[in-house]
Amino acid sequence: MMRWNGWGDSSVNYPLSEMAETYLQEKLGVLVSFPDVSKNSLLTQIPSSKISPHPLIQTTSSDRLYHSRGQSLPDWIALRYGNITTFPDGVVYPQNLEEVRETISFSYKNNICLIPYGGGTSVVGHINPTQNDNPILSVNMKNLNCLLELDKKSQLATIQTGTSGPLIEKQLNQQGYTLGHFPQSFEYSTLGGWIATRSSGQQSYHYGRIEDLFVGGHLETPVGSFSLPPHPASAAGPDLKQLVLGSEGRIGILTKAIVRVQPIPEVDVFYGAFFRNWNSGCDAVKSIVQNNIQISICRLSDPTETEITLLLSGKENQIKWLDRGLKTLNYHSDRCLLILGITGNRNKKRIIRHEVKSLIKNHSGIFVGRIIGNSWEKNRFKTPYLRNTLWDYGVAVDTLETAVPWKNVHKTVNEIKSAISNNLEFFNEKVLVFSHLSHIYRDGASIYTTFLFRRCKDPDELFIRWKKMKQGASKAIVSNGGTISHQHGVGTDHAPYLQEEKGELGIQTIKAICNEFDPKGLLNPGKLVM
Repeated sequence: MMRWNGWGDSSVNYPLSEMAETYLQEKLGVLVSFPDVSKNSLLTQIPSSKISPHPLIQTTSSDRLYHSRGQSLPDWIALRYGNITTFPDGVVYPQNLEEVRETISFSYKNNICLIPYGGGTSVVGHINPTQNDNPILSVNMKNLNCLLELDKKSQLATIQTGTSGPLIEKQLNQQGYTLGHFPQSFEYSTLGGWIATRSSGQQSYHYGRIEDLFVGGHLETPVGSFSLPPHPASAAGPDLKQLVLGSEGRIGILTKAIVRVQPIPEVDVFYGAFFRNWNSGCDAVKSIVQNNIQISICRLSDPTETEITLLLSGKENQIKWLDRGLKTLNYHSDRCLLILGITGNRNKKRIIRHEVKSLIKNHSGIFVGRIIGNSWEKNRFKTPYLRNTLWDYGVAVDTLETAVPWKNVHKTVNEIKSAISNNLEFFNEKVLVFSHLSHIYRDGASIYTTFLFRRCKDPDELFIRWKKMKQGASKAIVSNGGTISHQHGVGTDHAPYLQEEKGELGIQTIKAICNEFDPKGLLNPGKLVM
């Protein structure tokens, strides 16, 4: 069963080693845990629904609680401390296209707001009900979860958008194919959510981002159906698929998507390498992409994240031996870990591996083979479970990300970290902040930053501390010409910074498009654009 107030399956835990716990106390101070509010206590706080009875609408307190928040840190604060102010008035679980149409029609006739809901994994407020005089319905798409068609000749799959990552892969793998979209939220996030937020999977360098995979589909809107045929390419005016990508439920509900798929690769292997410092690691990563070496993932951790990754592996004896060996070779506290993947043809693997090893050596790095790579692969979808463990220890965790040109990478990383640290120092508290390059491009890279800090007893105070750090980091991103979101979307948390990226005319254009599809403004109000 999925946790109602945390990440993932309630039977799955991510224990902390004694060494990791000691490390956290050294960095943050004495850890103090505070009890969470009970589920029953929250259920009693939910007000009566404002929606008239309808056969498709569930109005139980449990349904409404489960759809009240996502996975952002503010969401966790609201759920864990019992500080939720707004709930949906009901939840719909459509079984087919006709029920989606009926839901939209009923809502529009009765001025009810609609929030499309995929896997509930949003970390920037996409699925949260906002303060509104109108009733609010959450539309959970989980029953629309089938592979409808697989065109093997064209390598196109038509899939219902409520399908989760594991179910997509299961249905495709049975016929020898894969979509290859593996975000960290893969276990629960859905195809519709990926498209609506312009998601990026961990192996996007090989498979492509979701905008590279999405070629068509079907959208239901308040003003009619909107179908997008899967042309291989077209010069017939603007590409209307771009209206759907990143639309965050503001123009309609996507019911099915046509996506590019590939045969299951012959090889899918992961390796580790170390560099003596961040600069040499960044230079190596940039050389990999600009020399067109066909890896599938290239993730470079800064020294702090490298240290934490090794600590959390739980293999203390192996880590001690690795540490001694690296220090003997002059890889000390500034060392950085690189995770590399090679995906595809078996015959090409040896060539690509040789190219990678040579390039790493030319940048004073050391290739350490598959042990660390295998460990990363084994745990790559389990890492979010660590948030549950850390919370129980009294530690709050959040992440943010951006993408900038190569010339701005170093400056942006440093200023994001400084902004987070400086804004928490105001409260006489310490923060553990670290970054990695998660996706690479010829012209730049995405920067993914994580920060850990101690919880406090007062939820309002905890939220204020988070907001100061988030605002400081967001301003650092914007001032360095970074996008406010590389892969998490906009939601509510990033909306205040969107105009800096899109410009006033751009924001007006987005609003005009939303108004064209949703004249009453009832689709996921308050998200993407204010």
